[in-house]
Amino acid sequence: MNRAIFVWLHRWAGLTMAAFLIVVGLTGSMLAFLPELDHFFAPEVHPGRHAGVELEPATLLRRAEAIAPQARVNTVYLGEEGVAQIGVDARPGEPPLSFDSLSLDRVTGEELGDRFKWNGLPTSRAGIMPFVYSLHYELAMGRVGAWILGIVALVWTIDCFVAFYLTLPPPSRANARSYLARWKPAWLVKTRSSAYRLNFDLHRAGGLWMWGALLIFAWSSVYMDLNSVYMRVTSLFFHYEQPIWAATPDVAPPADKTPLGWEIAQTTGARLMNERAAADGFSVGPVTAFYLLREKGVFEYRAHSSRDVGDRHGATSVFFDAYTGELRRLDLPTGQHSGNTITAWLVALHMASVFGLPYRIFVCALGLVIAMLSVTGVYIWWKKRAARKAHSAAHAFSEMSRESNTTGW
Repeated sequence: MNRAIFVWLHRWAGLTMAAFLIVVGLTGSMLAFLPELDHFFAPEVHPGRHAGVELEPATLLRRAEAIAPQARVNTVYLGEEGVAQIGVDARPGEPPLSFDSLSLDRVTGEELGDRFKWNGLPTSRAGIMPFVYSLHYELAMGRVGAWILGIVALVWTIDCFVAFYLTLPPPSRANARSYLARWKPAWLVKTRSSAYRLNFDLHRAGGLWMWGALLIFAWSSVYMDLNSVYMRVTSLFFHYEQPIWAATPDVAPPADKTPLGWEIAQTTGARLMNERAAADGFSVGPVTAFYLLREKGVFEYRAHSSRDVGDRHGATSVFFDAYTGELRRLDLPTGQHSGNTITAWLVALHMASVFGLPYRIFVCALGLVIAMLSVTGVYIWWKKRAARKAHSAAHAFSEMSRESNTTGW
C-alpha cells in the first residue's frame, strides 16, 4: 500500500483524537496519584488509616441508610485507607438525587465531608478528583462520553501500528547504510534545530520510545470504554470469560421477594470466598468492596487475594444470588482464564497499581507525553498546511505573472 495513504490516515486520526487525548493524558497524570491528591484537596474526607477497630461492610451500609434515608444504598468500596465510599441512587419512583456517593469514616461510621456526584461538576473540594476521574473515563458525560472515548481508544490502538510503520525508513537500493542506521534518526531529538524540526523529532521519537506503553494504554482503554469490541477480539485469541454484567441479562426484581439483608449477605460472601479459596488454592486478604447489583439479581463480595495483580486494588470476587445466596461464579484476576489474566495485567498497568512508586511516576509522565504527542502532531499539521498554502499562493502568482507577460497586461 502507498505510504502516502498511511500518512493521511495518521494525520486525520491524530487530528480527530488530539483534543480527547490531551484531556485523558493530563487527567491520567493526575490519577496516577489519586489517593494523594484526594487527601490534598479534601483531607477531611480522606483521613488515611487511624486508630480503632474498623466497622464491617454491612454495618457501614446500615449507617449510610440511616444517614441518607432518601437514597437507595447499593455499594460500599473499601479500597482506600480510613474511608468507605458508599454508592447510592434514587429509590424507584422518587426524583433523582443531587449526589450518588457519600464517604464514611471506617472506624466511627460518621459521614465525612460533602456528598458528590461522580460525573457532575465539583461543588466542593471533595468532588474535585471524582470529577477528574469521570472526565478521564467518560468525559464527565456518562455513557455517551464513555462511548466517545471508546471509539477514540480503538482508533488510537490502530493508529499505534500506523505511526510505528511511518517511522520505518523506506526501502532504498541507492543508500548503502544499513537499515538500522537509517532508522536511528527516528529515535533522536535534535535540540539545536528549528521549532518545526524540534516538534517533529519530539513527536516521532517520543512516540517510538513510548510505543509499547502507548499501545498498552490504548488497548486497555478499549477494554474500559468499548468493552464489547475488546471481548470479541480477546476471545478470538484467548480463553476469556465475560464480566458478569455482560454475561448476565438484566432481571426484574421478584415482586414477592427482597434481597438478603446486608449482614446475611456479607456472611454468605465471606463464607463462599473462603470455600473457593480452599478449593482453588489461593489465600484471601481484606475485603475491598461489597456490591448489590440489583439489575443482575446478585451480590458481589470482593477481596484482595494471592491471585491479584499488585497490592493496591483487590479484584477477586464471588457473585451469589441476591435472594437465595447460591454461588453464581468466582472471578479470579489471574490463573483462571488466560484472557482474563491478560486483562487483569492491562488494567493494573493502566491504573498504576503495580511496581510501586517508580511506575506511578512513569504513568504520570506518560500522561504528559500523550498530551505532548497530540500538541506536537497538531503543530506539525498546522505548519505543513501553512507551507502548502504559501506554495499554492506563490504558484498562483507565478501563473498570473506568466499570463500577464504573454497577454501584455
